[in-house]
Amino acid sequence: MEKVNSTLLTEFILTGIPYPLGLRTFLFVFFLLIYILTQLGNLLILVTVSVDPQLHARPMYIFLGVLSIIDMGISTIIVPRLMMNFTLGIKPIPFGGCVAQLYFYHFLGSTQCFLYTLMAYDRYLAICRPLRYPVLMNGRLCTILVAGAWVAGSIHGSIQATLTFRLPYCGPNQVDYFFCDIPAVLRLACADTTVNKQVTFVDIGVVVATCFSLILLSYVQITQAILRIHTNDGRHRAFSTCGAHVTVVTVYYVPCGFIYLRPETNSPLDGATALFPTAITPFLNPLIYTLRNQEVKLALKRMIGAPGTKSKPYNIHTIRSNTVLSEILLSSSSLVSPSDKQLSAAPTTESETTVTQKITKAGTLRHSEDS
Repeated sequence: MEKVNSTLLTEFILTGIPYPLGLRTFLFVFFLLIYILTQLGNLLILVTVSVDPQLHARPMYIFLGVLSIIDMGISTIIVPRLMMNFTLGIKPIPFGGCVAQLYFYHFLGSTQCFLYTLMAYDRYLAICRPLRYPVLMNGRLCTILVAGAWVAGSIHGSIQATLTFRLPYCGPNQVDYFFCDIPAVLRLACADTTVNKQVTFVDIGVVVATCFSLILLSYVQITQAILRIHTNDGRHRAFSTCGAHVTVVTVYYVPCGFIYLRPETNSPLDGATALFPTAITPFLNPLIYTLRNQEVKLALKRMIGAPGTKSKPYNIHTIRSNTVLSEILLSSSSLVSPSDKQLSAAPTTESETTVTQKITKAGTLRHSEDS
């Protein structure tokens, strides 16, 4: 036992991802650009949502702002260290640095899982329950849900980091990966790792499977609502938006399942797969979720003082009071089929069910334009 304690590791060497030496400079510049664009894109979104009164009072944009913070954090934890592998010389990471990297990656990664689920639920309410949306997803509930996601993510990260580094590590010190992650670090442990592997599988498996299932369930309901839209244009825009969101979620969850929920292997594909949740997804999120959003584009123009974009500050009560009216107007102008318009022109009173269906259609298109 004394021999083991006297040779405990104080640092690790990350071997990185395999690459041809001729591409070293290209890969360094490539990931540097990915990192810079990720930080700038997410920072721009965060600032826009924070300063624009029409955005920071709405739950959807609160979630997007939090997502930007998480993406900036994950990118900062992983990508600079990855870039160091494309420079000359061996650059070890201290033992404490490895602990911190593993903790913060799983803390932010699991928080992102929970946040994706909340965002899908928000879209479900906005599209399928437009009349009750201001009540079901108010500012107070949104704050509680976001805080709960942060707390749950912190607990998840603490469990994984504690279980991983309670084991003794006495050599070798080469981590066959580009950052300190559970499967790669456990291979270096000088003790039985069976319990760790089982807990990791159950813990991460429950988080990933539960969140992904809830997201799919939300989008099934959303798809059913979209199919009730009579206009081809409205259906196309709604499917386009939802398709982009599902693509990003899939790009995040599938690699996580591939890395953590399969029998242990040491394949070169592991490193390439891990690039998606650590570098690619944080880069894509601003493009998919926000920068293609018309409301955010208008908010950016208002920030730089473009003419014709000034508007009065909104508060949550104003938004609530105008939501149903705007959806009804949208329903009557663009979402109602010609036959419905002819019926509405007749001197008859529409049933509550018909009005609710039209407002649901309006909410679908309106949310697709927002997203």
